[in-house]
Amino acid sequence: MILTLLAATALAQSATPAPAAAPAPGNGLAQCIALARTDPERAIETAAAWRVDGGGIDARQCLGLAYTQLERWEAAGNTYEEAAREAAVAEDPRRADLLVQSGNAWLAGGLPARALTLFDEALRETALAAELRGEIHVDRARALVAMNNLPGARIDLDRAGELVPDDAFVWYLSSALAQREGNLVRAQADISRARTLAPEDPDIMLQAGTIAGLAGNPGEAERLYREVVRIAPTSDAAGQARESLGTLAPEAPAAPAPTAAQPQ
Repeated sequence: MILTLLAATALAQSATPAPAAAPAPGNGLAQCIALARTDPERAIETAAAWRVDGGGIDARQCLGLAYTQLERWEAAGNTYEEAAREAAVAEDPRRADLLVQSGNAWLAGGLPARALTLFDEALRETALAAELRGEIHVDRARALVAMNNLPGARIDLDRAGELVPDDAFVWYLSSALAQREGNLVRAQADISRARTLAPEDPDIMLQAGTIAGLAGNPGEAERLYREVVRIAPTSDAAGQARESLGTLAPEAPAAPAPTAAQPQ
């Protein structure tokens, strides 16, 4: 009985959360981000307390990540946007990153037009590194595709390809866009480039299989789909590859060789 009571007491103590506290100075953002990734609900409490304690942009950034982990897109978008405004006042160089994070939250929440305004605001920053500028053009393209503006998306993806030519994701998206545009030659060229840069990426391999099928090469499409399932069996790409395998028409069986009893 004593052991049972002790076990029950320990369980109750472990299940009772300690009061939220601001992270220790110096490594506060790293601590809070680590918590946001493992226990976002607790991170919201911690970041809110930290913000009251003067955590500033760091506290808002952590809070935004916690909301993102919970797919609370409106809260994440607003929080990152507030952090970007605070960064503008403080002339903090993180402003562009925060605008992009806000835009991506709104995009994930199904508001691409609002996301686009934030991406455009980020692009107006004059000191952007080429890599970040390229990523923003990719994000603009994603928003424009969501708004069914394929010509606009093509302009942004082509610009991204100039700025970050070694980013496989750019060429993957460009191939998918070319497929929607009905430009199979461009789709093949771009997915080939993506595969050169990231040969084991399951999403890229899945797109390569789709393009192979559209190009009239079902054998290559099947090979690529099976490879996706092999290298990433639990991924979303593998699920789509299995569905695609089910749609491939089986090859007609070979006709049997004639025998002496059969007419020639």
